[in-house]
Amino acid sequence: MLKSSSSSSSSSLNVSFFNIQLFILLLIINQHVVIVSSQPLYTNSRWIVNSTGQRVKLACVNWVSHMDVMLAEGLNHQPVDAISKSIINMGFNCVRLTWPLFLFTNDSLGSITVRQSFKNLGLFSSIVDLQANNPSIVDLSVLDAYKAVVASLAKNNVMIILDNHISKPGWCCSRFDGNGFFGDPYFDPDLWIQGLTKVATTFKGTTNVVGMSLRNELRGPLQNVDDWYRYMQKGAEAVHAANSDVLVILSGLSFDKDLSFLHQRPLNLTFSGKLVFEIHRYGFTDGDTWSTENANQACGEVLNDMVSKGAFVLEQGYPLFVSEFGADQRGTNVNDNRFFNCFLGLAAELDFDWALWTLVGSYYLRDGIVGLNEYYGVLDWNWFDIRNSSFLQRISVIRTPFQGPGYTDTRPHRVIFHPMTGLCVQRTSLLQPLELGPCSEASAWGYAPAKTLTVIGTYFCLQADKLGQPAKLSMKCSDDSSKWDTISDSKMHLSSKLHNATSVCLDVDPNNVIVTQTCKCLSTNDTTCDPGSQWFKIIHSTRATKTTKSFLQIKPIIHFLARNFFGSYI
Repeated sequence: MLKSSSSSSSSSLNVSFFNIQLFILLLIINQHVVIVSSQPLYTNSRWIVNSTGQRVKLACVNWVSHMDVMLAEGLNHQPVDAISKSIINMGFNCVRLTWPLFLFTNDSLGSITVRQSFKNLGLFSSIVDLQANNPSIVDLSVLDAYKAVVASLAKNNVMIILDNHISKPGWCCSRFDGNGFFGDPYFDPDLWIQGLTKVATTFKGTTNVVGMSLRNELRGPLQNVDDWYRYMQKGAEAVHAANSDVLVILSGLSFDKDLSFLHQRPLNLTFSGKLVFEIHRYGFTDGDTWSTENANQACGEVLNDMVSKGAFVLEQGYPLFVSEFGADQRGTNVNDNRFFNCFLGLAAELDFDWALWTLVGSYYLRDGIVGLNEYYGVLDWNWFDIRNSSFLQRISVIRTPFQGPGYTDTRPHRVIFHPMTGLCVQRTSLLQPLELGPCSEASAWGYAPAKTLTVIGTYFCLQADKLGQPAKLSMKCSDDSSKWDTISDSKMHLSSKLHNATSVCLDVDPNNVIVTQTCKCLSTNDTTCDPGSQWFKIIHSTRATKTTKSFLQIKPIIHFLARNFFGSYI
């Protein structure tokens, strides 16, 4: 969970305009929102699927509801239904809704009214705003208010993952907050089992509650593998016994970075087809590594760590839910920017399920500050404006599955993905150079063992031409200039050689045209260089892309004539 933010002033704006604004954004990002109505969900090897067997990719956003007030954040700014609708309008299909254990296990705590909860914390002005925006909630008990938020999300066809984030309501997380591991002052395993059972039972009839995350970010001096198995298995069995419809989602150790113990010791559960594992990752997870070390080296180290300690469960036949990741939406945090370029490449390559941190634009109260601004939030301080629309456009590529059951629109192929922009390489016409565009319109490539990248259904391959000039398509696919290796520690540079043996890498010019330039940031001593424009990922896909142009499907002799006629364009 994130650790930084500051406050700002609010604005009072019309909710209907809010929805119009979000609808316009949806058109801009050109992303189909998949509304899933076929619950419950199951697992099929590494995929989450619905009752018909088709993959359902969780593309979630975190909505905080575990803080001191014990109410989902933002209800002083917008009606709950307006927020639920905005989640769908922004392209998410799911919410990871957090909850504190004591809300469901301490009757005196769960029964106080929302109004009284705010009064107890001195948040009197927030009560006025809450009364204006959510009059039906202000005098409910905090427990019933939580149920009302779940009901609003379900009514608006948002899938819901219920996440036990903490025991004692408040901000999370530190190693010594008493909430970190079984046996900590606020973490009684038996009480936790009771809470999980109550939540699973309470929401058994709510169709859109598709999963329960058993505990957020296990951590602290008491953490150990044996107790993880002992209690997480008990928790999983308790949830499944109370509500067999929900996915059971298990987090790892060390702030949910580490599941490596599963390499040697599998879980022993009585049920199957419901188990999912989750991990977290942020730029600050590794301190200031991204801004003080070579970015390629940092990317290689972090990706290796994520795969060896978490993403390997995909190979074991379990879905992976990266239930927290994110970046400072202002775009000024170098550490976050470099991390996110690297992370987004892995997210596309592994095609895992995910939940972005966070929906929250501001908090009622956090760290003693009223109205603290959350710069990782997709909504602005006022919960009305979108903080960074280009960020939403950029992550739109990972909302839709690249592959999986039911996503076999076309034969297996590759797309060339550019994480810094969230776009893919495409060819618009014979007379135009290769450029970046929406991944839904990406060219379909084959990547041969000989390291050639060939446009599927043609004889054309990608070729480096001249330094600083656009890459081109050619039928001379045996030349060194037509061979592309993934180099650097990041394995995200696509490198070839010009005819004079000069090494070059794919890059993007200011007009999003694909060019070849001198490879950036290869020296591990270079800590200030940003290689983001040269980072590409070759992604496996079976989802439909833009139909290959007919002029690229003609006979070889016509190719030959066209090449001679158009010269260096092809």
